[in-house]
Amino acid sequence: MTLAHPLPSPALQPLQLPWDLRLNPDQFELVCQANPDSVLELMADGRLIAMTPTGSETGARNQALGALLWWALRRSGLPMKAFDSSTGFRLPDGSVLSPDASLVRLDRWQALTPEQRRGFAPLCPDLVVELASASDEGPRGVSALRQKMDAYQANGAQLGWLLLPEERAVEIWRSGATAPERLDDAKGLDGGELFPGLVLDLAPIWDV
Repeated sequence: MTLAHPLPSPALQPLQLPWDLRLNPDQFELVCQANPDSVLELMADGRLIAMTPTGSETGARNQALGALLWWALRRSGLPMKAFDSSTGFRLPDGSVLSPDASLVRLDRWQALTPEQRRGFAPLCPDLVVELASASDEGPRGVSALRQKMDAYQANGAQLGWLLLPEERAVEIWRSGATAPERLDDAKGLDGGELFPGLVLDLAPIWDV
């Protein structure tokens, strides 16, 4: 499949694609470049997933999440890089997914070429965080996010946190575990032995 690059035009409309189309990761990257205002993900089977804009409350929580995780990482001194929700990662199974927040160990990041860093980095983050919306419908619903957490785990993520603001609960997805651990009335999270010193306060996220 070859995607043309037309000359820019003020009247140019966003590219429309049938959602039963199957793409490989390279083709998906071209589609994203041609549609910079669209938020898309690619499943392992080549299906496109359109991520609709968040509601204002979820957007505010997502902003708090990114800031808090960055600050927690800085306090911990861990040699890792933090990424926001617009960052796509090309996972080993061929999917391209964008966690709401994520951390990658610095040595893994530095092992990538400059070209790989500019595109969808070909790796799965070491820690992934997803923030559920109030509705269980659509790509940001709890059911869809659990499928993503399972995919992160299968592709090498060491730790995953699925935040459930409506319940003030967290599902903790650990590498090698057969099922997530649920933490009710969660006030904070820590990275444990995997990410020592990484402590995340959840109150600013819950109280939006």
